[in-house]
Amino acid sequence: MDFKVGDTVLVIDEDLSGVITKIKNGIITIETKDGFSLDFSAIELVKNKSTQDFRKSLFSHSNLNEVIFEKEKPVRKNKPVTRVKDRYEPTMEIDLHIHQLVNSTKGMTNHDMLTLQLETAKRQLDFAIQKRIQKVVFIHGVGEGVLKIELDYLFGRYNNVKFYDANYQKYGLGATEVYIYQNVPPNY
Repeated sequence: MDFKVGDTVLVIDEDLSGVITKIKNGIITIETKDGFSLDFSAIELVKNKSTQDFRKSLFSHSNLNEVIFEKEKPVRKNKPVTRVKDRYEPTMEIDLHIHQLVNSTKGMTNHDMLTLQLETAKRQLDFAIQKRIQKVVFIHGVGEGVLKIELDYLFGRYNNVKFYDANYQKYGLGATEVYIYQNVPPNY
């Protein structure tokens, strides 16, 4: 084999490799990665082509350009996954918290506030039925549960609605979802 100084070589019968530092009278001196100088004859050594090819390819301009392109490529952010059902079904949300309905509760009794919240809920539900909105979420909050009980009574008077607790992950315990059936014959 044709060896020259600077070649990376492997020793055939041993687990050694190194770089050729000197060639003299058929004796090849290699320096191992640990810094030891060892002498071998040419028939005991083999060129390590994979390392040389690897070093050449590692520091080539084309590979460098690929690495730079890969690093500068814009990062694509993942979009949150939405279910098909949620994506195409518009939801109307009505917040019945009293501070959302009036500027000030000064001078209002608890009965006045509850009455206003229930009238708003009835008006919005009638609007949703008229406009053929299929799903409505009423946000009432947790509190003592008085408004929730009254809303359940109100929704129970409609024959074309089904109501249940809204999505817990999105609303917690303080919301009721109303599903409005569109083709229900009137009661005579």
